[in-house]
Amino acid sequence: MVQAAHANWGGGKGRGIKADDNLVAALCLKCHYEIDQGKDLTKEQRQQKWLLAHVNTVARLQVSEQWPVDVPTPTFTIEAQLSP
Repeated sequence: MVQAAHANWGGGKGRGIKADDNLVAALCLKCHYEIDQGKDLTKEQRQQKWLLAHVNTVARLQVSEQWPVDVPTPTFTIEAQLSP
């Protein structure tokens, strides 16, 4: 099964609020858990794993023409997503 894993930083995320839907990565349950709560990875490692999955997810959606034309392509850097 594949789950929509939202970014855990930036993108409008706040207490009880998920990040914007264009900041999503398609992940299996195990990977989603590892990125959200994994104790064996640093915060930076979790962010990099999520970012790679996010880039791949967006690319696949664009290639298959499923990315909405009215939604801008996200900026693919952690720094850009962390900025307000």
